[in-house]
Amino acid sequence: MLNLASNLARSAFVTPEKTAIRFTGKSYTYAQLDALSSQIANGLKSIGIEPGDKVALGCPNLPYFPMVYYGILKMGAVVVPLNVLLKGREIAYHLQDSEAKAYFCFEGSDALPMGEMGWEGFSQSEGCEHFFMITADPAAAAKMADIKTLGSLIHAQATTTEICETAADDTAVILYTSGTTGKPKGAELTHSNIAMNTFVSQLLLRINADDNLLVVLPLFHSFGQVVQMNASLLVGATMVLIPRFEAAAALTALQQEKITVFVGVPTMYIALLTAGTDQDDRVAAIAKQLRITVSGGAAMPVEILKQFSDKFSVPILEGYGLSETSPVATFNHLEYECKPGSVGRPVAGIEVCILDEAGNQLTTGSEGEVALRGHNIMKGYYNKPEETAEVMHNGWFRTGDIGKLDEQGYLYIVDRVKDMIIRGGFNVYPREVEETMMEHSEVAMVAVIGTPHETHGEEIKAFVVSTPNADRDEVSMRAWCKERMADYKYPRKISFVESLPMSATGKILKRELR
Repeated sequence: MLNLASNLARSAFVTPEKTAIRFTGKSYTYAQLDALSSQIANGLKSIGIEPGDKVALGCPNLPYFPMVYYGILKMGAVVVPLNVLLKGREIAYHLQDSEAKAYFCFEGSDALPMGEMGWEGFSQSEGCEHFFMITADPAAAAKMADIKTLGSLIHAQATTTEICETAADDTAVILYTSGTTGKPKGAELTHSNIAMNTFVSQLLLRINADDNLLVVLPLFHSFGQVVQMNASLLVGATMVLIPRFEAAAALTALQQEKITVFVGVPTMYIALLTAGTDQDDRVAAIAKQLRITVSGGAAMPVEILKQFSDKFSVPILEGYGLSETSPVATFNHLEYECKPGSVGRPVAGIEVCILDEAGNQLTTGSEGEVALRGHNIMKGYYNKPEETAEVMHNGWFRTGDIGKLDEQGYLYIVDRVKDMIIRGGFNVYPREVEETMMEHSEVAMVAVIGTPHETHGEEIKAFVVSTPNADRDEVSMRAWCKERMADYKYPRKISFVESLPMSATGKILKRELR
């Protein structure tokens, strides 16, 4: 049997009273987390969910996320984590594309109405039979009429369950990633994919039961989910959850919670540097206890890496990976030289090569497409054999990123998949934004690019050719986009133009727009 949920069960058996999660002053032991996830597994069985069925989960970094995540896995179903910023129509697409039978959604807040958006998406989807609102306040259930809650699902359910026996190549998680087709694709990650990457991550960061990890990366994304949550629960470490990253709050948590391991994206490190002055007492305290930090998701400016390491007296190790690779593929190992600007060398069991356009392997130092193979490569894109075939080449996964290898095997990413924008650590493919904007009655043509931004890395900008007699109102069009796209996707900048630069074949020349 190779079911990811067995890692939680083991830690709960070995250290039942150890704190697994801390959140806003409240703690959950491993025994409590294991019991609650068992109740969720039993609840799902009671409504007819079977092994192999897909169950969607939309939840920020709250204790509910690991509870539901492991509950789904325990009974042999497949977890479909959803970005918490998705709007109704986007949620409906994900539910239908994944063929989810049930959907857990956190109620959200006025600022982030997840429950409202979730119910809207569920109501628009076909085939998803069950909707459960995750409520922080049990009394809220009385206000929801016909909407069932997580509390009602687990009421009177047993706190123990038999973990479903799953095969190594059974799908455990479907992670959605945007693509050049304009529609997100679900990468099927097996129990083996994630289990192996969990072991690799734990070894790379040397996480042990005495560690406290500050979890600010979204758990719905592979980076936070595997490198932090799964690796922590594997060895019985403690996770301190923060739903939304704010530099001042993160600095306070790093100090007060005695954090030893921090994992983030470059924009977080930049913000922490700005918030923590040399005179800040927290900086000295953090430097004494922080053991290791990790950066991924985008290239870390070498100067930021140096400044942070100097200020907090801790190494920042960069790595590289994608949702399709579970995610870690390369890493700057603690025991070897760390080269600034490099994303390290392949982790155990992973191979890296550089390919030309024809799929031929290039020599050391040559730039080409980064390709990977090993235990971390996804099973494929769910129900999309053609798209899967496009990225697989003789057993190699073609990432679309441009890179090179030096003589010691260190990988350098010199460019990334064409047109993709990384805003605040989130991948945004312009095609998806463009297709949504084309639904606006006043848009005749649109091209979306990324522009440099001090804190987000990149900002999203749309060039719009409007229809005759259009108002050309940037404010109203931006508001229209915001209603239909996740907050990290919609364009903050909109420029109305008479035409777009094109090649002789009619292809929009985005390089000229940049």
